[in-house]
Amino acid sequence: MIKPLKKAIFPVAGLGTRFLPATKSMPKEMLTVVDKPLIQYAVEEAKAAGIEEMIFVTGRGKTALEDHFDHSYELEDTLTRRGKKAELELLHKMLPLAGNIAYVRQQKPNGLGHAVWCARHFIKDEAVAVLLPDDLVHGDVSCMKQMADVYRKVGGNIIAVMEVAQEHTSRYGILSPGSDKDGLVEVKGLVEKPSPDKAPSRLAVIGRYILQPEIFNHLAAQEPGAGGEIQLTDSMARMIGEVPFHGYRFEGTRYDCGDKAGFVEANIALGIAHPIVGKAVKDVVASIAKTLQL
Repeated sequence: MIKPLKKAIFPVAGLGTRFLPATKSMPKEMLTVVDKPLIQYAVEEAKAAGIEEMIFVTGRGKTALEDHFDHSYELEDTLTRRGKKAELELLHKMLPLAGNIAYVRQQKPNGLGHAVWCARHFIKDEAVAVLLPDDLVHGDVSCMKQMADVYRKVGGNIIAVMEVAQEHTSRYGILSPGSDKDGLVEVKGLVEKPSPDKAPSRLAVIGRYILQPEIFNHLAAQEPGAGGEIQLTDSMARMIGEVPFHGYRFEGTRYDCGDKAGFVEANIALGIAHPIVGKAVKDVVASIAKTLQL
């Protein structure tokens, strides 16, 4: 029996040191790509997949995240008095239903596996999605919806995967692949951040997961892995053979917004695709390219 998928975990406790000084007093997940913060893209992606309950694993200095998904009565009153109906509707549309959002604190930065484990009490005997806001995936159909549609057919664990350059395998969890058909890749093994000469493939895991609740049994061991942190990849690897386990070659473009160059790339690409400012952004990019003789 395929377990229901109605909840998502968003690990958002990181300090964002690669974006200092911008993230000194602002959560990195609140950095904007065009006109929306990264966390909003991730939440909208989850909602598009039919997920109803959002669980944020936060840390110190993350209150702006909570405020973003709450009513701002002063702002809403001002918009109402000024007749800004479209802006007011936009604010109301982005709010989760009352009671459908929860926050739990990760008190120590012990890795992604530890962050997911901190949300364990919110998950019963059901599947759970995990979305990392640093990975922004842009496409006609949201990445998580694609994965959820596949999950509701095959069950088990589903992880989003993409090909990376051989020299970049040390940045990712890497698959040891089995059968590969119709975008689904059998997971026969998982290795966290292997050196290029030891990587079993170039298929890398990105920040989108659908996991069975048994993952928490493995995370409970709190065993440190690469970097001395509790790695989600290690616990997923222990589930191979316990449940069906597939990598999914998603359709769309992934932007690494945890990296400055990737963040700028996302702003340019989504700016050009924006229905209102797209033409203006495209003209600006073309002008800059001409000036630099690119």
